Amino acid sequence: MSKYLQDKVAVVTGAGGGLGRAHAFELARHGARMVVNDLGGDREGSSVAQVAEDIRRRGGEAIVDGGDVRDFVQMEAMVAKAIALWGRVDILVNNAGILRDRSFAKMPLDDFRLVLDVHVMGAVNCTKAVWDPMRAQNHGRIVMTTSSSGLYGNFGQANYGAAKMALVGLMQTLALEGARHDIRVNCLAPSAATGMTAGILPEEALAGLAPEKVSPGLVALVGDDAPTRMILLAGAGSFECASVTMTRGIFVDDEEDAAGQVRARLDEIRARGGEMVPASGWEQYRLELSKAGLAMEVARAD
Repeated sequence: MSKYLQDKVAVVTGAGGGLGRAHAFELARHGARMVVNDLGGDREGSSVAQVAEDIRRRGGEAIVDGGDVRDFVQMEAMVAKAIALWGRVDILVNNAGILRDRSFAKMPLDDFRLVLDVHVMGAVNCTKAVWDPMRAQNHGRIVMTTSSSGLYGNFGQANYGAAKMALVGLMQTLALEGARHDIRVNCLAPSAATGMTAGILPEEALAGLAPEKVSPGLVALVGDDAPTRMILLAGAGSFECASVTMTRGIFVDDEEDAAGQVRARLDEIRARGGEMVPASGWEQYRLELSKAGLAMEVARAD
């Protein structure tokens, strides 16, 4: 078997079970040295400690971190521990997450904030902790875990969907900012049977959604030849790609009744023929100004 990640150093958060556990095993199987993180995981007998032990028993290298992704200082310490041991961090997989599902009408705001804090700020804290080391070594691979709930919506998951779509926006910008240092940033949207899906899907469907069937897609997102700014969907052995696109739209030159034209031509505006995947947010400005007969130049902020 080819070992695509030989001697790379990888961090996986939320690695005590489910997808995180499967990711850790798959990265280690391809030669990565693993930092497996889960809240409280440094306690004796924890599930993530068992993951590390299983990796070592299979001939791999692994250490455990029990830090809270919501705490930046703890994430800095986790990264420092990896660098002290192995000299670098090549891969970060932001996988830690929780659910607090409820319809928006019945959802306490504390549950909304908590889900955002774990998913979004957890990923921000971990990414910030590896960002400067990756810039210094001119190499890094970062994966955000998004979801079809964020990309397409899901009843009862306003908090989770908002968090997961926020990670797409974070990925889009960090991929641009990291490019000059060969830091490639992607999103993975898994369909998997985990503790977070228990009781939601029927048993026959869950049987086909083993987390291990997602993790090969992760390997493709973190190798030396990885893409950047890709949203990879994976589940049940199937892999797809999602994109945030922009249609060609229309130009309205009747200022007197611009609102009326927009109302009447919504079908033209959303017609998908000739749609594009913008290279950055400035493409919207560029397209709209070009249709108005104007040009633009963008001065990039450092």
